[in-house]
Amino acid sequence: MKAVVYNGPRSVSIQDVPDPKIERPTDALVKVTTTNICGSDLHMYEGRTDFEKGRVFGHENLGEVVEIGNAVDRIKVGDMVCLPFNVSCGFCRNCEKGLTAFCLTTNPDPKMAGAAYGFADMGPYQGGQAQYLRVPYADFNCLRLPEDAREKQDDYVMVADIFPTGWHATQLACVQPGDTVVIYGSGPVGLMAAYSATLKEASKVMVVDFHPDRLKLAESIGAIPIDFSKEDPIERVLQLTNGRGADRGCECVGYQAHDPQGREHPNMTMNNLVRSVKFTGGIGVVGVYVPNDPAPQDPLYKQGEIAFDWGLLWFKGQSIGTGQCNVKDYNRHLRDLIHLGKAKPSFIVSHRLPLEQAPDAYQHFDARDNGWTKVVLKPAA
Repeated sequence: MKAVVYNGPRSVSIQDVPDPKIERPTDALVKVTTTNICGSDLHMYEGRTDFEKGRVFGHENLGEVVEIGNAVDRIKVGDMVCLPFNVSCGFCRNCEKGLTAFCLTTNPDPKMAGAAYGFADMGPYQGGQAQYLRVPYADFNCLRLPEDAREKQDDYVMVADIFPTGWHATQLACVQPGDTVVIYGSGPVGLMAAYSATLKEASKVMVVDFHPDRLKLAESIGAIPIDFSKEDPIERVLQLTNGRGADRGCECVGYQAHDPQGREHPNMTMNNLVRSVKFTGGIGVVGVYVPNDPAPQDPLYKQGEIAFDWGLLWFKGQSIGTGQCNVKDYNRHLRDLIHLGKAKPSFIVSHRLPLEQAPDAYQHFDARDNGWTKVVLKPAA
């Protein structure tokens, strides 16, 4: 089959790789019809993780079940399914508590919890930027889609990761109806966090970034765009909240946060959030941070450390929630919002391309070229 294969920093190519096969009775094989390029893929694409050369990218996947193992009971051949990026078992201590991002079974590294498709340090699973994908524990991991699945693929595929992850950011920050919310980052996840806060009836949603095309999308869903290349984001948030600061804040950038001049500051968004959020406010962090950075621009971050304003955070009595999204906690609910016409996360999609154009798409998306906000690939096209 054809797949997007990592060759090294800023180099991917379409290659023929072995077809996946049923390896265990609980597996299913899915013909991938829609798969996304995620901002998290860029950390690996840029060589800022230890992702192995020769592996396949892709953890936001949707498609049609074409084969099932003989122990698969609920999922049937022909079902259209969306796959959480978390590869989880459903029966370990963490999965039973809903903590599927921290499954204790699916990652063979005894020092790690959690697994994902095509992701650094998250197990041996190949990604779905390919024509086919093996899905372990299919009855648990496959989210079956309604009859409108094929016509709404670009919406439903967002339920694999970024829509639940944006929702998770607001959950970690404890967003409630009527809250004011500031979100740092207007990439796909930041936009989904803003969208989620709006769906939760936040009274005011502010989004901080400096990319005009992304800020325009934030404005299109009713958020207030704040261009930090033109004004101090902290002062602007304080102005918009009568000097108190936002009730809740979401970090949707991660360790490669950088200023408009291109200089990286892995602590920038976190420290800005502490200053932007009110006393006793909540902060949710879903931007990716890693234990070590093989190509750090900040020497401290080589070991995954940042200079963080802990004293101010403590003094303000703020709370922080962190970690990868437990997609299964939210995916049925978000699927149903899409099905009922209450949510349309595909508003962020800028490009729909065949799989063969993935290498070019990675270059544009990585460069944050104007208009490249979210790329959807169509392997079956």
